[in-house]
Amino acid sequence: MKIVIAPDSFKGSMSSIEAANSIEKGILQAFPQAETILLPVGDGGEGTLETLVTATGGKTISVYVTGPLGGLIEAEYGILGDGETCVIEMAKASGLVLVPSAQLNPLKATTYGTGELIKKALDDGYKSFILALGGSATNDGGAGMLQALGLKILDENGEEIGFGGEQLRRVASIDLSSFDSRISQCTFLIASDVQNPFIGPDGASSVFGPQKGASPEDVAFLDHCLYNFAEVIEKETGVHLHDLPGAGAAGGIGGAFQAFFPSEMRRGIDVVIEYTKLNELVEGADLVITGEGKVDFQTASGKTPMGVAQTALKKNVPTIIIAGSVGKGVETLYQHGIVSVHSIINRPMELKECMHNAKELTEFAAEQVVRSFFYQTKINSRMG
Repeated sequence: MKIVIAPDSFKGSMSSIEAANSIEKGILQAFPQAETILLPVGDGGEGTLETLVTATGGKTISVYVTGPLGGLIEAEYGILGDGETCVIEMAKASGLVLVPSAQLNPLKATTYGTGELIKKALDDGYKSFILALGGSATNDGGAGMLQALGLKILDENGEEIGFGGEQLRRVASIDLSSFDSRISQCTFLIASDVQNPFIGPDGASSVFGPQKGASPEDVAFLDHCLYNFAEVIEKETGVHLHDLPGAGAAGGIGGAFQAFFPSEMRRGIDVVIEYTKLNELVEGADLVITGEGKVDFQTASGKTPMGVAQTALKKNVPTIIIAGSVGKGVETLYQHGIVSVHSIINRPMELKECMHNAKELTEFAAEQVVRSFFYQTKINSRMG
């Protein structure tokens, strides 16, 4: 019996590695002799660095950088097992998780620290990059990152603007003369599921601004600021970010990569599947178990469980999802090789209790799932 365990993180309660370990414990309670392959995964958001480094036998390097609100923080970037590919997870330097909820402020938050991570990796000699863009606290269009790499973003008086999305209203010109020349000699693979444009009702500010602390008034203002930045970028580079798919990723940093970097954007889960060699690991498996904090109709749009299931389906291996909660529309998942979807909640409880006991609940759910699945498989084989 071979079971591949490939969950995403359960946000706020378990990392992907912790979730995988809990699922394995549950499986081994039911079938101690089972062969389990643990492959914690992600879809380009938080945890992607850890996933790729762990799966490839790589390492992480700590760096002190500028945090989203300007203070000095300790972040890290990863090196894959090939010793050549650098992984930078934006959330490590400019993420929501770094800011207390009461202090979230996309008007002030900066991506400068993400740029410092890239610069440090360039200084260390790396030329091949994977950038994971999920979980940002910022809405500055990547301006801070660009400034950290030498781009001068100037107001009408020729002075450099400050940090934060609100500063983009001042942008009058861009000076590329000091922009790090090494960037043009590198490759940047952008892992992101976001197809939103830079501005407008579906843009970075309107769709993602509220979760970063923006009020309705802030959203309108930030969208205007990004519009001004996009106008100047187009004047200076010829790149029209306004309605470009993916430009709105992570507060508009997706647009900065598209305008100033030799980059390619790909669905985050596809990048993770490729580098973790999931398609090879599911070969010959009896079952794949994946999961994340919440599963609903949105899961089908390319989140981790869907990507894992699609990969397993190509090898004719069934997939089961274990989730913190199960929402509406999960029936759409069954046409993609997903056998069933299960919540870890096994009795009435508050969200806080569920999150606190997530590991134990996941272990118990995994045990029940595999007992049921393999019992039914045994019955079917007898009947067949």
